[in-house]
Amino acid sequence: MKKLVREFQLSPAELETVRACASSLRLTETVARILYARGMTTEAKMRAFLDPSARHFLSPFLMKGMKEAAALLTQARDEGWRVALFGDYDADGIGALAVLSRALKKFGIEPYLYVPERTEGYGMSIAALDTIFDEFMPDLIVTVDCGISNAAEVRYAQEQGAYVIVTDHHELPDVLPECITINPKFADDYPYDNLCGAGVAFKLATALIGDEALALVDFAALSTVADSVPLVDENRDIVAEGLKRIERAPRPAFTALMGKTTEVSAQTLAFAVAPRINAAGRMGDAHAALELFTTDNEDVIAVLAEKLNLYNAERQRACDELYAQAVAKIREEGAYGNVVMLAAEHWNAGFVGIVAARIAEEFSRPALLFVKRGDMLRGSARSIDGINIFEALKACSEYIEEFGGHSQAAGVNVRADRFEALKEALDAYIGSRYSREEFVSKLYVAGEGEDHARVAHELALLEPFGMGNRRPLFTVEAQNLDVHPVKPLSPHLALNVGGLDFMYFGGAKDLKFLRSSLRKTLVYEYNLSLFRGKEYLKGFVRAVLPSGGGEAGPEAFENLLRSVCGKKIDADTDTAAMDALIAQKRAECAYGLCAVCSRIETLAAFPSLSGVPADVFRLSSGNAENVVLYAPDFGCDVSGYRDVVFLDTPPANALETGRAEVHVNGGICGYEQLLRLPTDRSELLSVFALLRSRLPEVTGGSYAEAAKNCGSLGLDAETFIFALAVFEELGLLSLEGGRLRMFRGKHTELAASELYRAVVRLQEGV
Repeated sequence: MKKLVREFQLSPAELETVRACASSLRLTETVARILYARGMTTEAKMRAFLDPSARHFLSPFLMKGMKEAAALLTQARDEGWRVALFGDYDADGIGALAVLSRALKKFGIEPYLYVPERTEGYGMSIAALDTIFDEFMPDLIVTVDCGISNAAEVRYAQEQGAYVIVTDHHELPDVLPECITINPKFADDYPYDNLCGAGVAFKLATALIGDEALALVDFAALSTVADSVPLVDENRDIVAEGLKRIERAPRPAFTALMGKTTEVSAQTLAFAVAPRINAAGRMGDAHAALELFTTDNEDVIAVLAEKLNLYNAERQRACDELYAQAVAKIREEGAYGNVVMLAAEHWNAGFVGIVAARIAEEFSRPALLFVKRGDMLRGSARSIDGINIFEALKACSEYIEEFGGHSQAAGVNVRADRFEALKEALDAYIGSRYSREEFVSKLYVAGEGEDHARVAHELALLEPFGMGNRRPLFTVEAQNLDVHPVKPLSPHLALNVGGLDFMYFGGAKDLKFLRSSLRKTLVYEYNLSLFRGKEYLKGFVRAVLPSGGGEAGPEAFENLLRSVCGKKIDADTDTAAMDALIAQKRAECAYGLCAVCSRIETLAAFPSLSGVPADVFRLSSGNAENVVLYAPDFGCDVSGYRDVVFLDTPPANALETGRAEVHVNGGICGYEQLLRLPTDRSELLSVFALLRSRLPEVTGGSYAEAAKNCGSLGLDAETFIFALAVFEELGLLSLEGGRLRMFRGKHTELAASELYRAVVRLQEGV
């Protein structure tokens, strides 16, 4: 379950500064607070942030190795050297090659370009260098987006008679190449260390051709967004300047990849363009992406763009399949440690990084996925905010053949016989270095929404959003909500809270909870859009969380009633023993325990559950973290848990518990409401007559909704819902389509209803 975290807490003195800046800049205090909390602590910094541009670009010559690299490339040009560029196969590497190759041509050097395919592995290799020397015999090799971890390969290239310049942005290894090396991670006079590979190439291009390099900033912007480096400081200026250039005069390659998308934003680059560039490398054809970005022939561009579109569609299908297989493997093996590690022989090495990122996000911990090739496992690691996977791998390097990357992503090669040892070592290292708080999936919120239209317009000034400059989220508290699908059977919901219209895409899963009387917190972002010249403001709901309090109402009872048709289950412990068991399980592990209750009052009897997050009706996450599940939906899947404990005795087990160990508390009854239901034939016939006489008043998509819409026709809600459920099972009526219909002429007996029989058995204690 996601946890709400305030993005900032400001002191009285800080608030005074914020108010002064807001007044001077004519901003709302809300937006000024966001800027201050993100490091813009003076009016000057706020002004600079709100006006990103090339004017803020840093001098490339502040970077260690830049003067030497520019001098060697000048010598290479003047003396007619043969120069080769060695890149990487992802969107950052391709963008870096596009930037530097075009800059070198402008500078007076016609470079040879080499990009490895994924099957060759990440970074430089002896085999790749042999190919370059066989085909081109370079006097100078310049790497982009790689090379910092290739000391041995650099030495090999030098032994073949070539000079080498390494430009990279990845973390510095213990052993550095003995050549001219440019990397913003070095301790030097360059004040910003989070450039991507293409960002570093752009700085070298600027050192070579000056302001003419600005024509290449669109490539650097794409790579910056694609590589998920923070969109602050110089990265923000690069992306903002690149977006301006793309909007003003997009290259044919960008136009072809964006297709019908008209909005030019960081999100466009991240979700429309970058995946297509990456797809080429993942499908084993990185050269297609490289050619797309290095040719100006529009006919060739059209063909290549279509090829990349097809690659991307195939990549999406293959990733979905691999993801499903990975999740099934997790369900089989369990995911109860500080890291998720999986391996398989048939997986595609080009897709494991994407899937590892999805697994890391869903399970809220670092994930490593490997492909087995003989005795070796080649894999990708992805992490979550706050946990540095590069440092963890470095600490466990004795089990690893090769690795490289940065804090959130890395490539890893390990021998198959050391897989389990690495898994145990990573689990122990991460567990000892990071608190449980680091693993909690968090939603950072800026506060409660206010002055909606003005704030929404001012937030547009904070674009481009991305890593390090997340789109601000706001909250609103709610209880009884009028929520409807945007059209029949749509998974998307529309609602209004406090005068602001909201859209909740894919929110149908939370419809029951939204309509319940339980108090809830809506987390949303502002969205401004134009349609036929008219501006529309909406809140886009990103999450709905229980906020405590309120009555669960008829929705919880309907779930309880449905559960009687589950599998028979017997109590095997008492309240005190179960409380002790829960305390033991929590002490052993932060994952694997699901505590289920039918009545909210039950929780008071279990002090061992203090601090455990609670879900209502369904699990909000599949990451197997310890959780309380209240009034679960029939068939709710909790099979990913190691232990499922029923805190109060349910009428039956209506959950998918899989291989989990199940314990039931016999000390608290969880179905007292069912024991009070009328089962006498005459009583239920009178309810049927009432329903028939008030037919038009009964509307709703569920029994609970119908009960609320018609006030249960004066009956108590439990009786009303029970009667509707039994009569519908017997075929006497239907709520299909949201309106009550009754069928005449059908004769049946109450005992023909499985639900009715189950309730009678409960009441008779059978």
